[in-house]
Amino acid sequence: MSGPAPASAADLDAFVALYDEALPHVYGYLLSRCTNRTLAEDLTADTFLAAVDAVRRVQPPTLSRAWLIGVARHKLADHWRRQARESARLKAVTTSGEETEDSWDQQLDRIVALDTLSRLAPQHRLVLTLRYVDDLPVPRVAELVGRSVHATEALLVRARRAFRRAYPGDQPADDPPPASRKEVR
Repeated sequence: MSGPAPASAADLDAFVALYDEALPHVYGYLLSRCTNRTLAEDLTADTFLAAVDAVRRVQPPTLSRAWLIGVARHKLADHWRRQARESARLKAVTTSGEETEDSWDQQLDRIVALDTLSRLAPQHRLVLTLRYVDDLPVPRVAELVGRSVHATEALLVRARRAFRRAYPGDQPADDPPPASRKEVR
């Protein structure tokens, strides 16, 4: 069995050009979300290593800055999951009973939210990620998903409802049960 065919000079030139263009965007995306330069640099390197692996596939994906940002998003989520597992193991062997730092609680909440997000339908995951993770305004989200602003707002309502149903724990106190919503209308 032979390995993948070597990339052509044109493919390598295209990849180098994409690397030069996308590197600051990928790094900036990661740094803005993890606020740790070393971690952002490591995850950026992991993102581009994944791109190199993808280029070597028999049917490689179309590489673009957006595709690389998506890979970076997954690399960051993987990092947070690893941190959660390590923290759970550490907590299991720690006998001090002290509370963890607030920043860790926030990271854990973020990990749970990302896990919940990953279990949603693709269109719900897409609009919630664009709106709340990437902090894009609704008109820009609508443009990216190819819908009208009104249709995107309706999709966001359904996506938030699906997220609340999938999120572990109780519903927020300010969110009335579905039966109450019907009566209000």
